[in-house]
Amino acid sequence: MAGKIILVNGASSSGKTTLCKALQDALEEPFWHYSIDHFRSAGVLPDARMRSGEFAWQELREPFFEGFHRCLPALAEAGNNLIVEHIVESQAWMDRLVGLLDGFDVFYVGLHAPLEVLEERELARGDRRIGEAREDLGHIHAYGIYDLELDSTVPVDQNVALLLKAWQARSRPTAFERMRA
Repeated sequence: MAGKIILVNGASSSGKTTLCKALQDALEEPFWHYSIDHFRSAGVLPDARMRSGEFAWQELREPFFEGFHRCLPALAEAGNNLIVEHIVESQAWMDRLVGLLDGFDVFYVGLHAPLEVLEERELARGDRRIGEAREDLGHIHAYGIYDLELDSTVPVDQNVALLLKAWQARSRPTAFERMRA
């Protein structure tokens, strides 16, 4: 049986990782937490060679994200439940995800935070390019519709409770099914 997918979309520093980890702990079934940051932390990318200029990230970027997107249906088809955190940064990416995940049980969650909160978190983290959250916020919520939208300034346990309740009460057609139609 195919796995289910909870896809969380939000700007950089919006709290996706915090929400996804707490959600993973709260779900009754096992779910894999899957994100681009996991790839980066695992050393998948040739970071040193990109920093030196030997390899250009702009040339590697699109194939990298194409591969990330294509991994999702493969993992779900194998029977793995997924919590995916992502920054859906273009209509082309949204269309790709909707097509690749056709036929899967996808619950699409938008995670929002005001710009001042995002910028404060971005500074505090120290591992993000300053201005990245501002760039994301300007467009990432424009490429689709959600099954649920959350405010990450709300305590994470409250958001997890809201998400679990909405997940358990989900109905058809889902946001992804409506976007496909």
